[in-house]
Amino acid sequence: MMPGGLSELKIGDADVQQICDSVKPDAEKTANRSFKNFTAMLYKTQLVAGTNYFIKVHVEGEDHIHVKAEEYVHLRVFKPLPCDAKKLELGDMQQHKSFFHHIVYF
Repeated sequence: MMPGGLSELKIGDADVQQICDSVKPDAEKTANRSFKNFTAMLYKTQLVAGTNYFIKVHVEGEDHIHVKAEEYVHLRVFKPLPCDAKKLELGDMQQHKSFFHHIVYF
């Protein structure tokens, strides 16, 4: 990995799921909807003064006509260094993604 570049694609694990669970309320507020499912599927990382996580999350919710909708969102979550004593931060979110959309820097 190049310094400042994104890592190789990795499969979501318990640690990344915990990150998603922590920022889910912020993601729901940003999307102005609730997500029935919020499962970390794939992710990349970027080392900065902490770590940026770029996570593909499988969501299930209801669209505007209450039809089950399956889609993905991409999250950018900043995890500060332990010495900073700060919490995780949802930096940005991309909605209406499919499984086939690549995770890229945003």
